[in-house]
Amino acid sequence: MPVHHLHKAQLSRQIKSEAEKLGFFACGISRAGALPQDARRVEQWLEKGMQGEMHYLTRNREKRYDATRLVEKARSVISVLISYYPQKELSEKSYYKIAKYAYGRDYHFVIKQKLSRLLQQIEQATGKRNARIFTDSAPVLDRAAARRAGLGFIGKNTTLISRRAGSFFFIGHIIIDLELAYDDEITENFCGNCTKCIDACPTGALSAFELDARRCISYLTIEYRGEKIPETFKGKWKQWIFGCDICQDVCPWNRKALPATEPAFQPSEALKNMTRRDWENLDKPTFKKLFKNTPLERTGWKGLQRNIRFLQDD
Repeated sequence: MPVHHLHKAQLSRQIKSEAEKLGFFACGISRAGALPQDARRVEQWLEKGMQGEMHYLTRNREKRYDATRLVEKARSVISVLISYYPQKELSEKSYYKIAKYAYGRDYHFVIKQKLSRLLQQIEQATGKRNARIFTDSAPVLDRAAARRAGLGFIGKNTTLISRRAGSFFFIGHIIIDLELAYDDEITENFCGNCTKCIDACPTGALSAFELDARRCISYLTIEYRGEKIPETFKGKWKQWIFGCDICQDVCPWNRKALPATEPAFQPSEALKNMTRRDWENLDKPTFKKLFKNTPLERTGWKGLQRNIRFLQDD
């Protein structure tokens, strides 16, 4: 994008075209500003204590609800989506299940790298900008910003759902001090009367458009730091040891899920070959070697051991 003083509609089109070349299947742009309805919804959710031990969600709240507090003179939020849907799920011999987003390398590195390149291209066209890159890494309401940029609607399972590609994707943003052409927010909901996600959740973590993290397998296997998983969940776990995809797997919109094209999100040969026994005998050095720079580092070897033990005692 070597041209200065591009018209904002033209510049916005070019940003989207560059985003596509970088591997994002969708890019939308919204005006930076407050998200009062989303702020109210999150505050009510926090009041009910549904965030469990995720104390970071209670910090920097004013920044979370307004992009202009994160970047001085912010005018626009450029939001992007990139698929992580695997071409093939882990084999039956693995027995234990990990969420599909964790099959490959840690997405934070991959997306930040791509967004840095996109920002460089924008700056080549417009000169140096005041901007910041985010991917699930700071107080940003990711799904709300992407919905505002016209990239999807929030489903009953609380994920952002793209009518073109389901919900197996990562979200990233550039908040920037640049006036651009804005996309129309999706205000309609396309779940209809479907309650498949709510009915399928084995621990009853979901009610329509609300997730109680304290009952969510994904939260309990990753974010929860307790020594033991509460006994009340015995027999409801379905072999998940890191994350859970049940509410996305049953969603009819995910018939449209796009297979990931990003090589970094493909599972390693070692992961593909893991058997039940391998998981159960995994020692710390092997864990470190196998899962370095992957999402599994978040729960750590000890957390993974706890999760496997919980299923073994079942």
